Amino acid sequence: MSTHQRIWVGVDAGKAHHWAVAVDSDGTKLLSRKVVNDETEILDLIGDVCPLAGEVRWAVDISSRPSALLLALLLAHDQEVVYIPGRTVNRMSGAFAGDHKTDAKDAQTIAETARMRSDFRPLEVAPGLVGELSLLTSYRSNMTADRVRMINRLRELLVGICPALERAFEFRKRPGLVVVSGYCTPSSLRRIGVTRLSAWLAKRDVRNAASFAEKAVEAAKSQTTALPGEKRAAVLASGLARQILDLDERIKKIDREIAEVLVQDERSAIIQSMPGMGPLLTAEFIALAGDLSGYRDAGHLASHAGISPVSRDSGKRTNNNRRPKFYSRRLCRLFYLSAQSALLRPGASQEYYRRKRAEGMLHPQAVLCLARQRINVLWAMLRDGRHYAHPVASAT
Repeated sequence: MSTHQRIWVGVDAGKAHHWAVAVDSDGTKLLSRKVVNDETEILDLIGDVCPLAGEVRWAVDISSRPSALLLALLLAHDQEVVYIPGRTVNRMSGAFAGDHKTDAKDAQTIAETARMRSDFRPLEVAPGLVGELSLLTSYRSNMTADRVRMINRLRELLVGICPALERAFEFRKRPGLVVVSGYCTPSSLRRIGVTRLSAWLAKRDVRNAASFAEKAVEAAKSQTTALPGEKRAAVLASGLARQILDLDERIKKIDREIAEVLVQDERSAIIQSMPGMGPLLTAEFIALAGDLSGYRDAGHLASHAGISPVSRDSGKRTNNNRRPKFYSRRLCRLFYLSAQSALLRPGASQEYYRRKRAEGMLHPQAVLCLARQRINVLWAMLRDGRHYAHPVASAT
């Protein structure tokens, strides 16, 4: 065995290949290698690195699907692996010689960062259910982002066909999409008329079909001018509307799959008993936080979510608290949406929010304070295995 007692291996992960660099406690480079994202090559890398020192610590800059095989093999061979955010790697790269950017330099930056800092969270093998929920929620998030972009493109096309029709419907909802999937030019809507359009919509399971038909035809009657490129734009808009409707069905299927996985996790019923924590937010919380073993307490979880402020005092500036620079934006969004949902219904969350607003806080500040309070409650619920209990109003 080498005289090096501990080494750090930085891996710049990619889809097709990774680059690994190993350094010792003095920062001396011991290994630099391009590794194809293949089981045999990764195992060869592990076999070559482990004999170099008594203790090896690996660090990666990507913990998502491109590095799935790498992480699975490292953790299966009892290797210690930490995740270093890409933003940290970018900032640290300026501290090392050379202005060029290569995979080898990025890998060395990751290794050196891991060597100098010991506060990065180690990665662990996610339980089966957590891994499934992580995959499903990430996939659903990507699909909903695609949906928003497609709706924006649809609106842009409709403005060039009939601005009144674009204003008439909320295209995040199904009825407007169904109308446009079949008829989206003023002339076609005027020809079909309210009666036939209403029957056409009813056959496609649109509720209040007559009301939507009237709205569409009324918008069409307000414009008799055919705009340039209208026919081509109409074909594209109709096709895009059908794609969005198809995407909605796929999202519903993912939601059903998430619900099926959630039933198998005993924590899901506890989490969903808390007002504002529906199935989707519950699934995302389990996917992101796991079994909470990576957190010391509720404050640590709140800090990771960016909801617990940190001090930014400098010189004579005191009590200058700000959100942490590095935090999980998905966790922050999750707790914010949950708190915002809970304050809409009567109960402890709504009362707490109103007190904070009465103290002079703006809406976002009050919601974040509520989210922080709810993290304490959620932590206690999971720690004790108890469902949410609505506070009993004290007798006056």
